Amino acid sequence: MALIERTMALFLVMTALQVSFAAVYKVGDSAGWTTLNNIDYNKWTAGKTFHHGDIILFEYHSDRHNVMQVSLSDYNSCNASSPIITYKTGNDSITVNMTGHYYFLCGIPGHCQVGQKVDIKVTAVNSSMVPTPSPSPSPSGQTATPGTSPSPKSGAILSHSVKGLLGKLWLSMAVFAVFVSGFSF
Repeated sequence: MALIERTMALFLVMTALQVSFAAVYKVGDSAGWTTLNNIDYNKWTAGKTFHHGDIILFEYHSDRHNVMQVSLSDYNSCNASSPIITYKTGNDSITVNMTGHYYFLCGIPGHCQVGQKVDIKVTAVNSSMVPTPSPSPSPSGQTATPGTSPSPKSGAILSHSVKGLLGKLWLSMAVFAVFVSGFSF
């Protein structure tokens, strides 16, 4: 009976300390988000599979570029006049929290036309690995279209700490070791 109780307690602790298996993808890899070097962002996405909970990192010079999440029609026409949300920090981490396409472009005139745009297609994963999205406060450097407010559904930035995830992983492993060793409460 004690083994069953310890096993149940272990599963409860592991569930409470759920560790995210999110991947972090830096758009453009080492080149980042830029108009230099003729980067083909469609080729960049071609070898990648994006999942719910993954983090898309845009790194760029904030005085020369921005990142706008837009609709498909605005993406296709390079129309930056009505973005869903605009990021301006130069180091934007965007957690994708629903399946489907996320369309991004640079809103600086001429940049999208020379290829500074990317279509991120997010696929479903096993639901036991998907963290539940939660609302977060609007970070600085982020603006929304007038009359709208950023929300997790529109790709809002959610705070994400790799250090925190590693801490949870180590804590989970320690709890598991205690239970396996037969320590009782």
